[in-house]
Order: sequence, then structure tokens, then C-alpha cells
Amino acid sequence: MLAAPWNAALVPAAWLHDVGYAPDLRLTDFHPLDGARWLRANGWQTEVCCLVAWHTRAETEAEMRMLLTEMGNEFPKPPYHARVALVWADLTSSPLGVPCTAAHRIDEILGRYPETSIVHRATVANRSALLADAAEVESMLSVIGDSRP
Repeated sequence: MLAAPWNAALVPAAWLHDVGYAPDLRLTDFHPLDGARWLRANGWQTEVCCLVAWHTRAETEAEMRMLLTEMGNEFPKPPYHARVALVWADLTSSPLGVPCTAAHRIDEILGRYPETSIVHRATVANRSALLADAAEVESMLSVIGDSRP
């Protein structure tokens, strides 16, 4: 379904997608872009950097921060199935690494940020699409017999 470089990029991107939260890496205060830039500067595979930049429907928040053109110019948008797989990985694991549902994870994110924050507003705007993305991957996993929650 995905070309080999994208398959190879999914696990590292799942582990590294939030690296841009590190205080020393915050340049734009938009963690997907800050993280992708740091990964690129440190020699990570282009596909990993692109997935980190665009993870979990980051384009909505990028647009709200007026960084979408900049992000798109630096990091081409990954293929749909790679992006959806990373949404699932991000939303089915709590910040402590405990398996959870996508709905629970979205509620956790919304609870962490005030309603006025860009992160909160972008998450609310994307909620239906994020749940659909996670459900699509859950459906694919059930077809291949994966027993994860």
C-alpha cells in the first residue's frame, strides 16, 4: 500500500512526532514544524521529517498560525495512508504510552489546552476527521487480524 521509504519512516515518525515540544527546539512554537526542522538538520530520512511536520492533521494548526505555506514548501505532504497510520499511532497511545481510544486521546488533548488556544481550536476543527482516520486504520487492522484495542 505504501512505497518502501514511507513504510520505513512510520515507526521512527511515530516515536519522534512530538520532538518539537523540546524547549531547545521551539522556534515557531509549532511543534510539528520545529520537530521536522530539527530532524532534518540532524540527518533524519526525508520521509520521517515530512511525517513529523504533517502529523495528526497539523495543516489546520499550521494554517491558524500562518505557517502552512512555509511548512508545505519545506516538507511535502506525505501520502494519505502514511498520514492516517501516524494519526492512529498518535491517538491510540496516551502521553504515558498507555493504549487508549482515539476519542479518549482527543478528549485528553482538549483538556490540556484552554478553549482559546490554537491547539484546542485545531483539535476541535479536526475531531471528526481524526476519529475517521483512526477508525479507518482500526478497520484495516481488523481485516488483517490484529487484536490491538
